Amino acid sequence: MTDLLPLIVAKYNYWLYVILMMIGLYAMIAKNNLIKKVVGMNIFQTAIILFYVSIGYKKDATLPIIQNAHGGQDAHAAVIHAIDYINPLPHVLMLTAIVVSVATFGVAMALAVRIYQRYQTLEEDELRMRLSEK
Repeated sequence: MTDLLPLIVAKYNYWLYVILMMIGLYAMIAKNNLIKKVVGMNIFQTAIILFYVSIGYKKDATLPIIQNAHGGQDAHAAVIHAIDYINPLPHVLMLTAIVVSVATFGVAMALAVRIYQRYQTLEEDELRMRLSEK
């Protein structure tokens, strides 16, 4: 057990992301208000984005551009020192995920406004009851 504690403390950021994911999941499942569900979805998406950005981070790493003295690529140096470079793919993918997250949040909020204008409530139970009456 004592060997496990330093590992848990060293990866505290991952524990934070798991906690954020659980808060978002709880809000999406347990809450009846549509706005709270949308905010929970946004928290969940943010936790996943932070998780992927953390995976792509390396301490004391540099950009993946290698040039020798003549300005060309040195393939042998690239293989030897590849561990010293940051992988840009997770960061690029998360930029796309952020755009999708913002768009999803905006559409969900617009739908919530329209639902409220029509039914005068955002509570799931009341909406279900009103829709079953029709």
